[in-house]
Amino acid sequence: MKKVHIVPHMHWDREWYFSTEESRILLVNNMEEIIDMLENNPDYPYYVLDGQTSVLEDYFAVKPENKNRVKNLVQKGKLIIGPWYTQTDEMVVGGESIVRNLLYGIKDSEELGNPMRIGYLPDSFGQSSQMPQILNGFDIKYSIFWRGTSERHGTDKTEFYWESGDGSKVLVQLFPLGYAIGKYLPEDEEELQKRMNKYFRVLDQGATTDHIIIPNGHDQMPIQKNIFRIIEKLKSLYPGREFFLSKYENIFKELEKNESLPTIKGEFLDGKYMRVHRSIYSTRMDIKAKNTRVENKITNILEPLASIAYRLGFEYHHGLIELIWKEIMKNHAHDSIGCCCSDKVHREIINRLYLAEEKTDQLIAFYKRKITDSIQTDRNEDRLTAFNLLPYDRKEVITTTVVTKLPSFKLEDHNGKEIDFKVLEKEEIDPGLIDRQIVHYGNYKPFNKFSIQLKDTVPAMGYKTYFVIGAESNVDHTIEDNNSIETEHYLVSVNTNGTLKITDKQNCKVFDQVLLLENGGDDGDEYDYSPLSNEKIISNNDAHVEVKKSQNQFTAKIEIKVKLEIPSNLEKRKINKKDSSVVVTWNITIPNHQPLIKIKAAIENDAKDHRLRTWIPTGIASKFSVADNQFGLIKRHVVDPAMRYWEEEGWEERPDSIYPMLSFVGLFDDEHGISVLTNSTREYEILGDNHDTIAVTLFRSVGILGKENLTRRPGRPSGIGLATPGSQMIGKLELEFAITTHKGSITKSKVSRIAKEYTTEIQTYNKIPYNAMKLNPSGINTPASFSLLREMNSDTVLSVLKKAEKEDELVLRIYNPSEQGVECSFELQDSFHKSSEGNLNEMPISSVNVEDSKIGVSMKRNQVKTLLIK
Repeated sequence: MKKVHIVPHMHWDREWYFSTEESRILLVNNMEEIIDMLENNPDYPYYVLDGQTSVLEDYFAVKPENKNRVKNLVQKGKLIIGPWYTQTDEMVVGGESIVRNLLYGIKDSEELGNPMRIGYLPDSFGQSSQMPQILNGFDIKYSIFWRGTSERHGTDKTEFYWESGDGSKVLVQLFPLGYAIGKYLPEDEEELQKRMNKYFRVLDQGATTDHIIIPNGHDQMPIQKNIFRIIEKLKSLYPGREFFLSKYENIFKELEKNESLPTIKGEFLDGKYMRVHRSIYSTRMDIKAKNTRVENKITNILEPLASIAYRLGFEYHHGLIELIWKEIMKNHAHDSIGCCCSDKVHREIINRLYLAEEKTDQLIAFYKRKITDSIQTDRNEDRLTAFNLLPYDRKEVITTTVVTKLPSFKLEDHNGKEIDFKVLEKEEIDPGLIDRQIVHYGNYKPFNKFSIQLKDTVPAMGYKTYFVIGAESNVDHTIEDNNSIETEHYLVSVNTNGTLKITDKQNCKVFDQVLLLENGGDDGDEYDYSPLSNEKIISNNDAHVEVKKSQNQFTAKIEIKVKLEIPSNLEKRKINKKDSSVVVTWNITIPNHQPLIKIKAAIENDAKDHRLRTWIPTGIASKFSVADNQFGLIKRHVVDPAMRYWEEEGWEERPDSIYPMLSFVGLFDDEHGISVLTNSTREYEILGDNHDTIAVTLFRSVGILGKENLTRRPGRPSGIGLATPGSQMIGKLELEFAITTHKGSITKSKVSRIAKEYTTEIQTYNKIPYNAMKLNPSGINTPASFSLLREMNSDTVLSVLKKAEKEDELVLRIYNPSEQGVECSFELQDSFHKSSEGNLNEMPISSVNVEDSKIGVSMKRNQVKTLLIK
């Protein structure tokens, strides 16, 4: 007999077109009914609480008195919770964010009992190729999802093994019809049979055993109290099938008995049977850009800085850092970070990001201050400390500020060597802004705030201190206007239309029309871009352009203001009436010593329903692009082969080659390559007759949550037809990205490391005798210069350095983005260490030899490894 596992569950979107507080009220109601059923009906064996512990966190905030009741049900195995904190997106959320989502979800689950050991993401918009590795890192060997697969991945079955590039593997139970086919099962036998006949045809065709799943739940759906009457009717209607309440683990036990299951690899972004929304990566770019920046601040700055402080004797504030992570992980659910929500929900999302960034910034400043204040020295001068949070020495231009009462000063390092610097700007600061007590006691003399640049080497995973000493000679503004911009690597000029002409001196290549703007109408919704038919795209060839250029011995700066005249809405676009504008101000910084062009875009938008992208022509005719995903790289077609037949096969959406990146995307040939690095937007497409141009999306402007019959997405609407004027992106937006050129391939040029450097700027702290927030001396003496650890080769990329959650040890996580296996090793600061290799859950799995304070491991391509250092 066919065995039908009916799995009671509810899919819980914390927010969507409704707010978190609205859903919380329903949650309290639903949880009371679930608890009552599980406690009082012995025939009702299980209930799956959507795989995310944030649901319980929301519930306990209202009903803390029920925590023991829930705990009792979890420990009996009746209420099934975890393993996630929230059901994460996999496309525009970083690897460390996904790891922490599982880390904290499992931690929260273990306080109540045992988590469900299934990577349960039934509604995420696509599946990252690295998920099997991440799940295996938490001893999870099963996965359930819905969106993104089709036969072209290698199987038409709904049960298969899914393998990452490093060999990690999970057993998948696909939901071919989604997680809600068993929602509100009707008692009317004719209606019930009509529904089930439709489902059984698909489920039976895809199954590899006699076991299939009917998920009995839906979005915010209360428990179906009449489920036993439904089951009796099903038994009567289908005497050849066995129906019973079950849980997901039960079917995996049956699937494991099948030794002939296929194994498939890769990411799943096909919209053949279910929509994955390939252009959702640019909806509400203000939210997505801020999320990128906050993620990078936590993992690239805060956690390694806190690790240095911890090694020096200060407290590692796990509680504060967990609060930050949970603040942003509430935003990482697919609808939330996809930004296919109501305006009021987007206000909640961006407010959480503001709170998370403020907490992060203040904790970073606190650690820098504690370390700098505690430096053991007989010198009384003010100090400037530079922190390098990567595991190798960095000789770079450092742009920072010095606040002082001195009219003029010089800098000396802790060895007494004078450091050359240049002043970019000088301004007076009211003393009350620094410490109101200064003014309270009658000292109204202003401070001087100097913006300066210097170039020096800062030690690996450590810091270096400079002393601010009074000088007789005046320190004046030293940057000069310059019509020609030339550095060690580039000759850069500005074209009349506001684009760049870049001569790469190392590769002897010229790239013209860089940063050309492309503007077109967007008749889509918050899920997907939809172009207007036969529209003439607007570029900045007719734009009003203003240019300023300057350069000193450290950097060159270019400011380009481009004003595009564009239609104010879709109706005006249809008649090509340009009655509005979008203004982009490019603030470009080019270090003299690096092959890097840093770009900050300040955008002012006054129009509705359009998309703005910028082009980076490469001259490299390409069949594939290479971008990064979680802990590795992914190679993608510049034109999806399914574009030839998607309409004929009736796909749910057109497979445009609009893709996500996390920190970079690039093109290359045998001679050279160009990559775009990002600390904001994470959406790109490869354009041009020869597919040689990287188009980076700056923003999309739309005014409705969901529409029907889009040009590239025929049929029913996604979401609902709710007006979302906030998603029109009227107002100001700031983005950060960079361009780098290199010889040869992306892996040989180690672009992953260049991107990590770009998003991990050297940090500084300026200690002066005044601070409104007083601190007592720490009682800890820190050195004037310090290095915690140093890499011995340069093939891997640091993911994070942090303190372990439970043990007195540091977690050093690295990954290998190269084309082959590598050996990596690190030299540690102390003379003796005990070290082990751990999993992503920070549990030891094997010992690692320590010899002469050096540790090392072997790594496969696209593999992530965690070292636990005592």
